[in-house]
Amino acid sequence: MQETPPGTGNGSAPWHDGPDTSLTILVVDDESDLRDLLMRSFSREGHRVQAVSDGRAAIERASNEPFDVVLLDVALGPGPDGYEVCRTLRARHNVVPIIMLTALDSEADAVLGLEAGADDYVTKPFGLAELRSRIRAVLRRARAQPPAAGGGAADVVTVGPIQLDKARREVRMNGDPVHVTFSEFELLDALMADPGRLRNRQELLRAIWGDSAYRDPRAIDVHVRHLREKLEPEPDHPRHIVTVRGAGYRLQAG
Repeated sequence: MQETPPGTGNGSAPWHDGPDTSLTILVVDDESDLRDLLMRSFSREGHRVQAVSDGRAAIERASNEPFDVVLLDVALGPGPDGYEVCRTLRARHNVVPIIMLTALDSEADAVLGLEAGADDYVTKPFGLAELRSRIRAVLRRARAQPPAAGGGAADVVTVGPIQLDKARREVRMNGDPVHVTFSEFELLDALMADPGRLRNRQELLRAIWGDSAYRDPRAIDVHVRHLREKLEPEPDHPRHIVTVRGAGYRLQAG
């Protein structure tokens, strides 16, 4: 990983957004050098950083303490690996944004991380600029404002049997709650914003993360498959999230 001290010496703007620019970050990696580098880099930016080296400690820490983002390595040695950590947290309905760190550069490894419930991934070796971009993107969306008392009609979008409440970040299918990850919610929100409109993968990447830099468009296919498994009566024959071969996806009432 290339260390470039962020926001120092070159007049660059802070990489984080929002009124509260101090983040609480959990770093999970069994490489002590990388853990130390990330802790040092983020701490000097004013963030609160905790670090653990194994999967069991990661599950316990993330289950019992609030974090703004988790940076989770795939290969963690003995015990649960990063995929298992991610699946366990999602099974407990922990919606903290998770960015997987992997040294394995292949489509299969990226897909496994996303299927486990990760919101994004970066491949080692990576630069701090890229990692900051990923964190900034997931936090931009994850830091939704809490719902006002009673909510509001404008916050609720309904297309056929699917209902999305933006303020509460809740999804319902035929009135029943559906648990979705951060990225799945953002993808569904983008599709439901204009039912029937064809959206290509680059558009959907930008809708989820604010840009499409560093990201593989195939990540959209993984999230679409997950949404179909949760929302479609027959995921292999979707009625609501429809593929337009070679072009992208659109959402319809069914």
